Amino acid sequence: MGQKLIYVPECHSTNSLLTELADQSELPEGTVLITDNQTTGRGQRGNTWESQAGVNLTFSILLRPGFLETKDQFQLSMAVAIGVGACFRDLISRVVSVKWPNDIFVEDQKVGGILIENQTHGSRLSTSIVGIGLNINQAVFPIPLAASLLHFTGKVTDLNMIFSRLLGTLEASYLDLRTGNSVGIRSRYIESLYRFNKEQTFESAGKKFVGVITDIDEYGRLCVQEGEERRKFSLQEIRMIH
Repeated sequence: MGQKLIYVPECHSTNSLLTELADQSELPEGTVLITDNQTTGRGQRGNTWESQAGVNLTFSILLRPGFLETKDQFQLSMAVAIGVGACFRDLISRVVSVKWPNDIFVEDQKVGGILIENQTHGSRLSTSIVGIGLNINQAVFPIPLAASLLHFTGKVTDLNMIFSRLLGTLEASYLDLRTGNSVGIRSRYIESLYRFNKEQTFESAGKKFVGVITDIDEYGRLCVQEGEERRKFSLQEIRMIH
């Protein structure tokens, strides 16, 4: 990852721009597009991803995971989240977790987000654009849930150092998946899951309820135990109440 690196000072969305470039020419797998300022970044659930220019990491990676069937695409999401989490754990002595499906949390604050956009060919994935936004040196955020590495370390961290280490942990996790270790990937993902096996308030279909995250099914759905009932939710069907 990153042997071919495309840098642009500013762009609308690294995912969108890398998709456009990949459509125009045959870019090698592992191509990375990085920017200092993403003006209209996208997140999960149709949300925007806002990041202060020049102090954080905002980039996208081109992958060609043809070894995965479309029905198994959440395995890629788990592998990427594990790779990002591993990098943060090397840098900070705090609890780093993955909030389903793939937000990166340090303790109870969000420090990163991942947006993966897949294209398919037949029953398999053909191209995946993996967008990653990580809060590194930003000091002030408009919402209390967000934080940066700076908040937890108290010092400015070199972006190039983190970027290089991050590409290494991401590549290791991706290669682990590519060699067929889906069981190990899933196990590490569940071990790092935010609020796993803890009582938590959720909202679904306009109603709040208290439940416990017990598992992730083979399609990446969140399994929540509510009393005697075990329920499964897709991304748009549930949200955690903080």
